[in-house]
Amino acid sequence: MVERKKGNPGTTAAQQILITIAAIFFVSLAPGLQNALGQTSHDALEQRIEVMEERVVNIEKARDHEPSSPEIFDKISVGGVAAGVYQYQSVDDAPGFDDTGRGAFVFQPEIGFALTDADEILTKFGFAAGNALNDATVSPFIFAPWAADLEDDVKNINGRNRDYLLTAWYKHTFTFHKAGTLGITGGLIDGTDYLDENAYANDGFVQFMNQVLTNAPNGFVPSYDLGGAVEWELDPFTLKGVTMSVGENDDARSYQFYGASLGYTMETRLGEGHYRVNVQWTSKDFNNRAGDNLESKQCVILSFDQQLGKILGAWIRFGRQDDDAAIQANELYSGGLDINGRLWRREQDNIGIGYAFVDGGNQDLDKAHVFETYVRFLLNKYVALTVDLQYQENKMKQGDSPSGFISAVRCVVEF
Repeated sequence: MVERKKGNPGTTAAQQILITIAAIFFVSLAPGLQNALGQTSHDALEQRIEVMEERVVNIEKARDHEPSSPEIFDKISVGGVAAGVYQYQSVDDAPGFDDTGRGAFVFQPEIGFALTDADEILTKFGFAAGNALNDATVSPFIFAPWAADLEDDVKNINGRNRDYLLTAWYKHTFTFHKAGTLGITGGLIDGTDYLDENAYANDGFVQFMNQVLTNAPNGFVPSYDLGGAVEWELDPFTLKGVTMSVGENDDARSYQFYGASLGYTMETRLGEGHYRVNVQWTSKDFNNRAGDNLESKQCVILSFDQQLGKILGAWIRFGRQDDDAAIQANELYSGGLDINGRLWRREQDNIGIGYAFVDGGNQDLDKAHVFETYVRFLLNKYVALTVDLQYQENKMKQGDSPSGFISAVRCVVEF
């Protein structure tokens, strides 16, 4: 408490100004004293007054340049998301798995600090209770019904023995007069913040829930590990590059990841569209199909989204992965529609409809079909409620081929 008073520059400056004004007042009485006592000359008095006035001006200038507490707090931003989900599955051709429901709660706060107009720091945490139907002991499906970081995901992240801390990075942005902007980020980063983006199918909290419709399942962009990212924006083009050192893969080996994305933004009479090409590859630290050699992973993904007026939007995502390493998904063909709530006079609401076909790789999966539709209602500035229905069919090369419906209710608070 004492230190807070001591460090209050506004109070100290005000006291100095009051003392100085009082001194000037008393000094101004000096001419009368001079006439009465004959101790101070008129010229000396004027000189002292000028010195005092100059001191007041200097104190005012110093106070104006001292940062005040409100200005410091303006540089700090606090945000995040809290979400609760309940999912219920009805499955066929899946011995050992029942029709059942599970829930989960996720809380992801983030704190940002703007050091300058060009420098920022951001830290994001992830806390969760429950795994919903992502639990492999409960659900027979290969692809996760909710693309979110649940209870098992936020512990021992990437084998680093780190819990709950998702990202912590520093970014500097260079601005060029005719060459756009260049952002450089380093620290604990999330690769999906830069790669495989899509305006209508990229966020498990507010858009599609299934993993296949959120990011390409034959892609392998890592999250929450050491790395760097470069973002160059020169309208209408964007170029992004990511490199990450990942603690552990499914084969219990550390590896290097590299990715790049070239995007083009097109403005038409119908609205805005984004057209992106993504390339991803890794170091040779993944088992091959036979498990007797190491290979790298490589893939190419196309991700397009386009507004078709004020009500309708469309998107597609195609991709192919090399099969030198052991992979579950080789090719992806997906797409869908977004219907804006303007159609029923609630433009903050929307309906999403999506479908994906996955051609299996060199593991157990032969092919998969995933269909999902949802209706999202914005209840107020912060809260949205979503009703969601998925259908997933996993055709296996041998054995049982599970299929079934998953219904869900999702409530999300963004702050």
